Amino acid sequence: MERATFGSGCFWCTEAMFQRLRGVSNVKSGYMGGAIKNTSYQEVCSGQTGHAEVIQLDFDPDTITYDELLEVFWKTHDPTTLNRQGNDVGSQYRSVVFYHNENQKTLAESYKKTLNDSNIWDDPIVTEISPLDVFYEAEAAHHDYYNQNSNQPYCAFVVAPKVKKLEKVFADKLS
Repeated sequence: MERATFGSGCFWCTEAMFQRLRGVSNVKSGYMGGAIKNTSYQEVCSGQTGHAEVIQLDFDPDTITYDELLEVFWKTHDPTTLNRQGNDVGSQYRSVVFYHNENQKTLAESYKKTLNDSNIWDDPIVTEISPLDVFYEAEAAHHDYYNQNSNQPYCAFVVAPKVKKLEKVFADKLS
């Protein structure tokens, strides 16, 4: 098993999507990339800690490759908006890949360059590619959030459409 860490806006959305991929296990929501040790959801939501909401996952590279994870990452959020995903605004919602090794760094940078060169989006990709930092696991109430709270308004109006898009675009990668 290998590990990957991604931030693509609200971790409830990101967690819900990556949980559904074949070969992915142990998806945890948390915080990374900030200045305060042992931070909390309330602190991160203030936008003052420098942390991003992220998910950290384990994956079987014989079932799903890191390149495939990157494809899902970039195609399921807007990597061209700085510190924003939809109505979620702040540095905690930034697009970021935290790489665990040099191979992940090389693959992420290459994928980002290829996407920028293809001009798929009108604006350049602002996704941060940063070395692994300390991962602070989110509080228990945030674990498996969408699956436990799918009728909650945010989940119904924001997370559910992203999950439906994932199911349509990546049907061949679902567990």
